[in-house]
Amino acid sequence: MPFANHFFLARQPILNRSQRLVAYELLYRNAECDEAHVTDGAAATASVIAHASELGMDKVVGEQLAYVNVDAAGLMSDFIRFLPNDKVILEVLETVEVTPAIVARVTELKQAGFKFALDDVVGSSDNLAKLQPLMDVIKVDIKGLPPGSLAELTRSLKYPGQKLLAEKVETQEEFQQCMDLGFEYFQGYYFARPVILSGKKIAPSQLAVMRLLELLAADAGQRELERQIKLDPVITLNLLRLVNTPAVGARTRINSVGHALLVLGRRQLQRWLQILLYVKGQQFDSPLLQLATTRGKTMENVLAQLRPNERIGADVGFTVGIMSLMDTLFSVRMGEILDSVNVLDEVRDALLHRTGSYGDVLKLIELVEMAQEGQELTALLHKVGLAPSALYASQLAAYEWVNDFQHDYPAEAPASAAL
Repeated sequence: MPFANHFFLARQPILNRSQRLVAYELLYRNAECDEAHVTDGAAATASVIAHASELGMDKVVGEQLAYVNVDAAGLMSDFIRFLPNDKVILEVLETVEVTPAIVARVTELKQAGFKFALDDVVGSSDNLAKLQPLMDVIKVDIKGLPPGSLAELTRSLKYPGQKLLAEKVETQEEFQQCMDLGFEYFQGYYFARPVILSGKKIAPSQLAVMRLLELLAADAGQRELERQIKLDPVITLNLLRLVNTPAVGARTRINSVGHALLVLGRRQLQRWLQILLYVKGQQFDSPLLQLATTRGKTMENVLAQLRPNERIGADVGFTVGIMSLMDTLFSVRMGEILDSVNVLDEVRDALLHRTGSYGDVLKLIELVEMAQEGQELTALLHKVGLAPSALYASQLAAYEWVNDFQHDYPAEAPASAAL
């Protein structure tokens, strides 16, 4: 696909009041700063949406909804009809000039079953007055408002049957303020910011998982692994649940830890243990779990492309990606976490300083998550030797892998019930 030569996809998580993942905003960004590669953003969005509809939107967002930006040309175009109306929220950009034709088109698409959000609201406007009655969600850019004006704006936006979404929420304090004002949805990376608690220790159950990961890294024997797993009833129970799911594909029911380890294999066991650290009560719509696993798998895929004959490098990439959010998970400084587990020097450098080859790829993936484009991203792509098309392919494969994993461990309620 031509667009994949120059563009990457960023998925920005949208959470509900329970801080569960309910949707992603899909953003398409230019991966090259070269003038020859500058392409109209709406054209790129149209191309990628057409491609996503071909792949199936489920492969891009899984069980969640997708917020897709549309400008005037996108609204009026036929490609909109390629999108599944039960999976997408069409997000009308603030740059759209609201003409009678646009109002008529939004009305027509609503009658066809589509839902709409109005983007980047920072105050009263002609666009807001004309489009608000047709919108399902109003997105408020909390960073674009004058200080102290959020409460008043929120009161003025109350509309029957309509929900408010706060975007660019970057701190727990901002999240709490928006919660208190009655916002239903939240977009931003506040949930991934580490809040370090003085004197906090890693829980015994988490230490048990980390001890198992150390044993695997040290190539411990099967008997030693089995003994360590049996010391923790919760790990034992979760392991037996895992191997008896369709994803593992066992033909008969597995009831012993020894048999489970043989069926699962060491590589899959390591991967599962890394993910288990993030899982609380099997809630796979946890945004932190989704971000960590997607980051890890994307790093693994990127390194597999960069070093096709070094499987160990790809596995280390997954470890770096998933460990990069453990300070947030444990509320403990990353240095303290690394002092409690034996990791390679390259892993330590990547996690503490974003240096070395693993650090470069981690920094690249973090820029992609934040939908950053510009010289820093371009320089990193060139430094690691990765083509934008390879980055895009790595992302899609990671999304599909994480979605498949989530499908085998469904959350309590489907995200599609969000609107």
